[in-house]
Amino acid sequence: MEKFNSHILVESDGEFTPEVREWSLEKYKLVGSYCDIFTNSMKSKWGKLVYIDLFAGAGRAKIFETGKTYLSSALIAMSIPNPFSKYILCEADEDRFIALKNRVKKDFSHLDVTLLNGDSNQIINKVFESIPKFKKGETVLTFCFVDPFSLNLHFNTIETLGKRILIDFLILQALHMDGNRNLVKYLKEENDKISNYLGNENWRVEFNSNCKDNNANFVKFLADQYLNKMNSMNYIQEANMHQIRSNEKNLPLYYLSFYSKHSTGIDFYKQVEKYTKQQYKLEL
Repeated sequence: MEKFNSHILVESDGEFTPEVREWSLEKYKLVGSYCDIFTNSMKSKWGKLVYIDLFAGAGRAKIFETGKTYLSSALIAMSIPNPFSKYILCEADEDRFIALKNRVKKDFSHLDVTLLNGDSNQIINKVFESIPKFKKGETVLTFCFVDPFSLNLHFNTIETLGKRILIDFLILQALHMDGNRNLVKYLKEENDKISNYLGNENWRVEFNSNCKDNNANFVKFLADQYLNKMNSMNYIQEANMHQIRSNEKNLPLYYLSFYSKHSTGIDFYKQVEKYTKQQYKLEL
């Protein structure tokens, strides 16, 4: 069977379209390929399949280097051959949300979509309430894509879903482009960004006692701490981190980290990585 092409080129439609860098195409390929293998494999085994996008964006993005416009994560997930039963899309920025809403209405009105305008960290209970309830005769399996611009993701946001339902996560972790670059700022007691990200107010004590070379070890520290937190919710104790690098200098930017409570999800993700143009592994 021919693999789904996640790079969906489109013409301008007059709606707001944010500009992104070329390396975003690797991200789109990974999330689209996972959505495709997820629904193809699980459609006959589960009553409902749900897609959640906590930072859904405008639905389209223009590539800075080429000027070409592609569908981004939420609308890629709606374009797969076997769509999800339910889509829940959350976006805080007003311009992006209006563009997303208009595009969903124009091209995907046949799908069951809930659109939520707000910061997912603040309205995560609304997201949870929008998920179809698991009941006798109607099983529910969920996949959540989380694509923040920085480490502005609260662990409580992930925990609210991960502790309550069967859900796989693909999370963008800006460990280099935000974490490593801003270590000095985050070490200051008044800054709570990492405390919220890890769900741990005492992270500085653990970091200072375990890391001799702060700059060299901060990325590893964040990755290990996050995996430990996911393990505490019974996610598999394995780091599945796909590294995205810049095109110009091949510098590490962020990781697309996958978490599942079932080995099948891990197997799917490893298959999907083979579809992507480049494969980088986190060297810890």
